[in-house]
Amino acid sequence: MLVPLLLLWPMSAALTWLVAQNIAARPYDRDLAQLTRMIARQVVAADANLPHDKALRLPEPAAALLRSDDVDRVYYQVLGEQGELLAGDRELPAPDTDAGLAPPAGEVQFRDETVQNEPVRVASLRLVPAPGEPLRIGLVQVGETMEKRSRLTTEIIKGVLLPQYVILPVAVLLVWFALARGIAPLSHLQQRIQRRQSHDLSPIDQHDVPEEVAPLVRAINDLLTRLDQSMATQKHFLADAAHQLKTPLAGLRTQAELAQREIDSGAGDAQSIKRSLQQIARSSQRAAHMVNQLLAMARAEDEESARKAQDFSLVRLAVDTVQDFVPKAMDKRIDLGYEGPEVSGDAVPRLRGQPILVREMIRNLVDNALQYTPEGGTVTVRVTPDPFGQVLVLQVEDNGPGIAEAERELVFQPFYRALGTNVDGSGLGLAIVREIADKHQATVTIDQARPSAGSPAGGPGTVFTVRFPVQAPSRSGPVSASPA
Repeated sequence: MLVPLLLLWPMSAALTWLVAQNIAARPYDRDLAQLTRMIARQVVAADANLPHDKALRLPEPAAALLRSDDVDRVYYQVLGEQGELLAGDRELPAPDTDAGLAPPAGEVQFRDETVQNEPVRVASLRLVPAPGEPLRIGLVQVGETMEKRSRLTTEIIKGVLLPQYVILPVAVLLVWFALARGIAPLSHLQQRIQRRQSHDLSPIDQHDVPEEVAPLVRAINDLLTRLDQSMATQKHFLADAAHQLKTPLAGLRTQAELAQREIDSGAGDAQSIKRSLQQIARSSQRAAHMVNQLLAMARAEDEESARKAQDFSLVRLAVDTVQDFVPKAMDKRIDLGYEGPEVSGDAVPRLRGQPILVREMIRNLVDNALQYTPEGGTVTVRVTPDPFGQVLVLQVEDNGPGIAEAERELVFQPFYRALGTNVDGSGLGLAIVREIADKHQATVTIDQARPSAGSPAGGPGTVFTVRFPVQAPSRSGPVSASPA
């Protein structure tokens, strides 16, 4: 605020000088106009029978009035109709009629001139004599130097600017004091925030918070609340991940120590050592699967990578994923198939998003179906376009044991395992599916599969349905689906 004040002060001084000049000129211009009219009356009232030089001689009172000013010098001039000098001072210049400065008849006009290198204020009055008058006077001019005007202007400026010299420092001090007191609560708030520990995400106390920054503090508190919830979720996730990794790692260590003791004692046979090595392989496989799922979960939650969206074909991703799982399906004697449009067809609209994440989602759905489907069962992957062009539907259907309706939302939680299942898994696959679906503004639902009478083995079955919006409005997520 000091900078604008220091810039406004010289502007105020310049405006004061202009206004002071105008104020000082008004009374002197009035006096000069009255003097001009008086001289014109005195000249016109002279005796017409006298010669011109005597007829135009000013009476003694008028001449005394011109000589009465002891500060400024006063000039007067009387010109004829042809511009000839009839009386007065020759030094006073006539108005420039070519420039439009000729005064109108009967009106006093003011202008600034220079006489003997001095600025002079000149009042001009053009007369229109009546017909038959012996004296044909055309113009009367009275000029006055501007010393009194300058003095009055200086006095006005002093009267205005000198108080400003006193008021400005006082105003600066008052502004400084007011701002210091006004910012003090904000400084206290800053110190309170700086003294906080990095792990303290509790809301900021809004007591004594300035009213102007109260909305900002509320927004920060809302951010801290959401950040605290996010960190609590991450801590819970890491704790569950550590607990889930502990089991395969502990089994791996136990089997390794058991095999080592049998080899050291020489009492173990090849079969027992082989069984220990098989257990070690299974434990390491479970640990590797768990780590891969954790990495996939982290990749699905990565906001930066989610911003790099691109167009992709859901049909191609589904077909490629089914082909990747054919060997595993054959090992379990499961009929794994695909139903839907051809890869080369263009009837299905393309989606925009993260093809790597969507492929991971399909892989988790197919792997989950193969894990829970018994031998001789059936797993089908479908891609179904919406006839109205609003959504693109992905379905993974199996005839496994099914999921109870009460657990259909719980299975999307990390590390949740349905009761009564003896299938190895990390409990992260469906959580990854939900996370990736949310990134693409898609919805995931679980329903009971359609009955399959010809299946040699199976249960109620489960069908996972993912609906991708083809034309979705931009929402809070960084990835959106759109037509090609």
